[in-house]
Amino acid sequence: MSAKELFAEPDLPRRTILGVPVVALPWIEAIETMRAMIAGQRFALITWLNAHNANLAHENTDFRQALGQFLILPDGLGVDIASRLLHGEPFPANLNGTDFIPGLLVMETSPLRVGLIGARPEVVAKATASFRQLAPQHEFRVISDGFFRAGDEPRILEILKNYHPHILLVAMGVPRQEMFMARNLTAEHCTLAFGVGALFDFRAGVVPRAPLILQRLRFEWLYRLAQEPARLWRRYIVGNPLFLLRVMREKFRGTK
Repeated sequence: MSAKELFAEPDLPRRTILGVPVVALPWIEAIETMRAMIAGQRFALITWLNAHNANLAHENTDFRQALGQFLILPDGLGVDIASRLLHGEPFPANLNGTDFIPGLLVMETSPLRVGLIGARPEVVAKATASFRQLAPQHEFRVISDGFFRAGDEPRILEILKNYHPHILLVAMGVPRQEMFMARNLTAEHCTLAFGVGALFDFRAGVVPRAPLILQRLRFEWLYRLAQEPARLWRRYIVGNPLFLLRVMREKFRGTK
């Protein structure tokens, strides 16, 4: 039996979005679930599903299969709309990693070891300093930036085995971070490993977050598009309608 099987995730309520089971928990219950898993040393790989990731999973067989090893949390307005269409109600909470990870770190008062992998060296260093200021009760350590080669992986995994963080944050973009995690990480390396996307960029101040009013209106994606139109136009202008079209097809098939 593998380490991943030994440390099975808890039985949690889920809703399937385009074939991907997504955890359906209120904010506090989700935080407490993670805290309990850390306390019980229950290994898990954790990532998020938003419209973009759902499209990638639909189109990329390897990524879709890798997600089968993950505990998946809901992120954003798109999956809320999908949940309403497919299951009759939105998710209990938007558990996006940009807010959820800082919330978890602040609410966990017991000192933890937190490892960081990803982004450019100067970005992960600034993100680490930001986390230390946010949650000084924890120890934060940069394991590696995100610009390593396959030949560097044994060294990184050896560092993880020796340090064994309670929380590992992996910020290498989707689907690279999930593929790296699914291929390499076990209970030998950490307790909870999160694929956090652009979180380090936000914490380092490299990418500004939308004003609070846009966050509350669930239009943060529109602000990001305005900041980086050349990079993100396909993800949002093409990807969002495509995601909703796929959801409607799923709903239609389910009602036939």
